[in-house]
Amino acid sequence: MAISLQKGQKIDLTKTNPGLTKVLVGLGWDTNKYDGGADFDLDAAVFLLGDSGKVNSDADFVFYGNLKHASGAVEHLGDNLTGAGDGDDEQIKVDLAAVPANISKIDFTVTIYDAETRRQNFGQVSNAFIRIVNEATGEELLRFDLGEDFSIETAVVVAELYRNNGEWKFNAIGSGFSGGLAALCQNFGVNAG
Repeated sequence: MAISLQKGQKIDLTKTNPGLTKVLVGLGWDTNKYDGGADFDLDAAVFLLGDSGKVNSDADFVFYGNLKHASGAVEHLGDNLTGAGDGDDEQIKVDLAAVPANISKIDFTVTIYDAETRRQNFGQVSNAFIRIVNEATGEELLRFDLGEDFSIETAVVVAELYRNNGEWKFNAIGSGFSGGLAALCQNFGVNAG
């Protein structure tokens, strides 16, 4: 039975699941029907961060334009352009054992592609979630449902995995940003340009 988390909650991942190294991170969402005329394209992206809370280089940003981290530790399984259907909309594989020593946090984010032009925001998104699955067994370990507390934001830092005394923990963040992917890149020190 997966543990369901509330915003701001932190929980041990590897300590309570000994031997766990490979996880599948699933992100999903539904979009509310509205008359905007444009489809929603939500994108999951991952920032691998050092102790400073910033990327060590632009290569530590994994997204639809850079699907696999050089270390092989993080792999985005591809962009879902519509978000249609049940279950995960986008998935990211993480090999915790392969994460480079200079990475202390892995942040998972979702942004709305071309949000300003399409006049879209997370107030129009519902049922957003992140879940962590044991890749070896298919067992869902953790789940965080984001709830409906967004309005004008176009980007969300959903959650992060972080090192703590040699173990990996999960932090349910659910923090919204305006400014989309560019704002996130700036926040995490990526030169998006």
